Amino acid sequence: MNRAGGTLRRLAAHEGRWMASLAWWVTRRRDGTAPGERALPYAAAQAALVYGLTFVCAVETAGVHVLLGGVPVARAVLLVVDVYTVLMLLGFQAAAVTRPHVLGAEVLRLREGGRTEVRIPVEHIVSVRYDLRFTKESAKKPAKARGVPADADGEPGGGGVAELAVGGQTSVTVELAGPVEVVRLLGRCERVRTVRFHADDARGAVAAVRARMRERTAPGDEVPEEPGRGAVRPG
Repeated sequence: MNRAGGTLRRLAAHEGRWMASLAWWVTRRRDGTAPGERALPYAAAQAALVYGLTFVCAVETAGVHVLLGGVPVARAVLLVVDVYTVLMLLGFQAAAVTRPHVLGAEVLRLREGGRTEVRIPVEHIVSVRYDLRFTKESAKKPAKARGVPADADGEPGGGGVAELAVGGQTSVTVELAGPVEVVRLLGRCERVRTVRFHADDARGAVAAVRARMRERTAPGDEVPEEPGRGAVRPG
């Protein structure tokens, strides 16, 4: 019962976040970005899909409203459901727009809308690189998704991998010196040493993180350069 209650609380909190994000979106504000921190947006990759679904839902709402003109109770119920669906889709996009990744002086905060947030101390980052991947193939590697050590495919770090994909893709890979904890929407925890995320300006995000790493690097130490230009490959 406690587990079910915790899940409900998490879902309710998520509901509140995307609703609040709609207000932030309308007022053109961002959540969690303090002065001196750099926002790394990622919402553009999913915008076309979200707006397309929203348009379809809006057309379906109008059509059902006309077809059920003789059944007022059913029409009212479906109207509420359809309006809620449209708002939820817009809230999904609003959360992504108003809750970007944030690069601070000491912490890189990676976010997945209002669902997930990963805090990575900059001093724990070993390397960061541009690495465009599509996550469609990731489902074929369940061991890595569960955070089980997976070095058979040559992934550096020998630890679990977390993906914060947008539009089915990630474009930046961060390798860590030690594991960080990732808490998913329903409470599932993963300890990972590799985090993949998407940024609209992936190369700019890599350069910004690397610059922050240099600021925190002791004299004489070097930050590894980004290898190549990064090939497009499946997850």
